[in-house]
This record gives sequence, structure tokens and C-alpha cells, in this order.
Amino acid sequence: MSQLSRLISILTMLKSKRLLTATELSKKYDVSIRTIYRDIKKLEEGGIPVFTIEGKGYSLMDNYTVAPVQFSEKEANALITAQHVINQSQDASFVHDFNDALTKIKSVFKSSIQQKSELLNDKIHVFNWKYEEISSNALSEIQLAITSFNYVEINYQKADDPSISFRKIEPCAMYSTNNKWILIAWCHLRIEYRAFRIDRIKHFKILDSFFEDRKFNIQDYFASCPYGD
Repeated sequence: MSQLSRLISILTMLKSKRLLTATELSKKYDVSIRTIYRDIKKLEEGGIPVFTIEGKGYSLMDNYTVAPVQFSEKEANALITAQHVINQSQDASFVHDFNDALTKIKSVFKSSIQQKSELLNDKIHVFNWKYEEISSNALSEIQLAITSFNYVEINYQKADDPSISFRKIEPCAMYSTNNKWILIAWCHLRIEYRAFRIDRIKHFKILDSFFEDRKFNIQDYFASCPYGD
């Protein structure tokens, strides 16, 4: 779980009027008590009125509420449209996570906007003219590896090549073209940046070890016109 997700979850628990201890939170999120101390400090720095009851735990100031998020009809329509586009993706993890997120977002729509968004949903269709029967289920995990700088091990198969090669990579960025997600990574086999089609990754493992940020810039990468793998 990312720090942002953990902060939101802690705030949700505090809003339920529970008295929370650092020990309880560290066990729930499987992190150290020192990490929880940092999380609480982050909430305080963000203006959340968390206060400490000495010897007991953390609580929220009485009557504290979070202002509800309001979406305009055009913003809601943009999300519905994005859902149709994303549902064409051949990566199951990405589609699943986006649809779960959108369900939560739609729960805060005003009833009138919710009704219209459901109407629009029935009136949109996105065709994929370059459909290929190749799918993947790695995008969501690899996105986490990019932002956390985790090494990744993959088994990769090039197009029109029956052999599969093992690679240890440093995932740096990704882009989409023709409905296919391309991962740009530093490849320890080739000792240079390479582009990998995510749907051609046959197996992957996110390692617990971390690489140093190479300050990769995707604009510079495209300007150099590298070739894929």
C-alpha cells in the first residue's frame, strides 16, 4: 500500500470517531510504528486536526468533516468516456483497478448527474480496429514499480520469436500506442534503455530491492529515437 492510500485509510478510520493507537495502525498496515508517526505528522501538516491523547492514542477534533467532492456534468461525462476507452485495454489489472476506482467516484455524484452519466454510458461505444488476441495482467503492478523504483525480473518474448529471454530491468516510464502499453526500462542484459510490450511479458516479479533514480526523461528518450526489444 502506498503512503497516500494509507493516509486516506487512516483518515477514514479517524473520521469514524475511533481512538487509534500507533501500535494498532502499524499492525493493520504492516509498517513500523515510526512510519505511523510520520503518517500522523503528514496528516497534521496537511491541515487535518489530529490530536494525541497521551497514553491512549490519536483522535480527530470534534465536528471535523471533509468537504465533499463535487463533479460537474462535463467532468462526469469525461470519466464515463474514459471508462469506455480504458475498457478496450488488453491489460486486465488496469481495467479492473480503473473500474473499481470509478465505482467509488460515481458514489459521490449528485443523483441528477449520476442519472445522466448512466444514460451517456449506454450511448457510447469505442471500436478497436487493431484488435489482437493478446492480453496482459501486469500494468497495475508495473506502475507501482515505476514510482517506487523497484527492480523487476521478467521473462520476455519478442514478436515472431518463439524463444523467451530472462531480463532484470529498472522500469522508468510507459506509453500507449495502438492500444498497446509499452514499458521503457533500463535493461541489465543489454546495458541500455529498451522498450518492452507489456503484453509480451510472459512472467514478471517485482523485487524488494530498489534501484537509484536515473532521472529518466521520456521527451529526451523519444528525441533519441531508440529501437524496441
